[in-house]
Amino acid sequence: MMSQEQNDLITRVGPKDPCGRLMRQYWQPAALVDELSGERPVRPVRLLGENLVLFRDPQGRYGLIDRQCAHRGADLAFGRLEGGGLRCSFHGWLFDVSGQCLETPAEPAGSNLCANIRQRSYPVVEKSGILWAYLGEGTPPAFPELDCFTAPDTHVFAFKGHWACNWLQALEVGIDPSHASYLHRFFEDEDTSTAYGRQFRGASAGSDLPMTKILREYDRPIINVEHTEYGLRLITLREIDDVSTHVRVTNQLFPHAFVIPMSTEMTITQYHVPIDDENCYWYSIFTSYGAPVDKQKMRDQRLQMYELPDYISRRNKANNYGFDASEQQTATYTGMGHDINVHDQWAVESMGPIQDRTKEHLGTSDKAIVQYRRLLRGEIEKVARGEKPILCLDAETARSIQGPATMDGIGPTKGWELYWMEVDVKRRRGAPWAAPVPKDIAGKVTHLTAAE
Repeated sequence: MMSQEQNDLITRVGPKDPCGRLMRQYWQPAALVDELSGERPVRPVRLLGENLVLFRDPQGRYGLIDRQCAHRGADLAFGRLEGGGLRCSFHGWLFDVSGQCLETPAEPAGSNLCANIRQRSYPVVEKSGILWAYLGEGTPPAFPELDCFTAPDTHVFAFKGHWACNWLQALEVGIDPSHASYLHRFFEDEDTSTAYGRQFRGASAGSDLPMTKILREYDRPIINVEHTEYGLRLITLREIDDVSTHVRVTNQLFPHAFVIPMSTEMTITQYHVPIDDENCYWYSIFTSYGAPVDKQKMRDQRLQMYELPDYISRRNKANNYGFDASEQQTATYTGMGHDINVHDQWAVESMGPIQDRTKEHLGTSDKAIVQYRRLLRGEIEKVARGEKPILCLDAETARSIQGPATMDGIGPTKGWELYWMEVDVKRRRGAPWAAPVPKDIAGKVTHLTAAE
């Protein structure tokens, strides 16, 4: 358990909050590129507790500026795209993507008022189907050369969803390996050949065993946690027998993302981005190591479950997440359908807008959550001392953060430590676009091959 003061420290993200200052050291997902693809590319954005408006000008440049006009505070999300920028509908003041006021048309002819008016603005870059914003001060950090960022557009797909809770409890469900055996338990297995685009519905590498069967029948995993240069690596072992063990390797990517295997050919990099203290969006980047992503199929799958324009799940608190008592007895552990995002959403939203961690009781299976909270507090303290936190990189050091390695497969009970590395190296080397395999892993695998 922790004190209320400690809980506030690691959850609240306003501009003056210690965790908010930490979050502003990093690029943050602000919107999907798809959200600005229509005839009027203007989108209100609430990010880290700040009200902003995102737009694309006729030259294709993106701007992210304060939502309230610098003149009299009217809402620029209803502004007009014209004159090379965004024009306020109240008095016609015009702002470009940098926030500079270009025109104050209601002023007397010859007025120079606009030259001294600048709307607060933030840098925006497009990467992997997401528009990223930097809300901090000074030069933005470089993006690490993760697979989800180095893969070509043909091999990545991005989507998002809204959860009505604090970002931290949303993140923590993704670094909790044991919950999948319960929250995501299915009582019947499907044909794994139909699992494209659906997590936990395929087969593990090295076998034809469905993931649903493994999670259901082996529900007391051994969890190992390692500290890395990007955050944490989680290795979860489910021993099938003396010969075979299910090995699942996932990663916590600091500050608020994780990287997990979706199938033998695809990973998910998922960010849990604070809208404010009591709401967040998850942004997922699906990265394929084999064939190009079938974006239309994956988008269609998800649009059946989410309402636009705010990406609200059709199963939510207002309709009890579609809970069906009969289904809970016969088909799924939750009775809330087959979309595991709905399961996760129920779990984290049911904790309340901000989880009261003064009342929780953690166990051995929560070791990754314990380690992450320690890491988070330590990095918050670094920023308070004026130091750079982990994964806040310059262009040179960004090249050193690659991958990260993930896998999901059936390996040997003795020797699983090198087995998973070998599987990951083969997969990543098989993708022509992939970054070079990190030396620490490639070296171990080379040594293994030579020894054999």
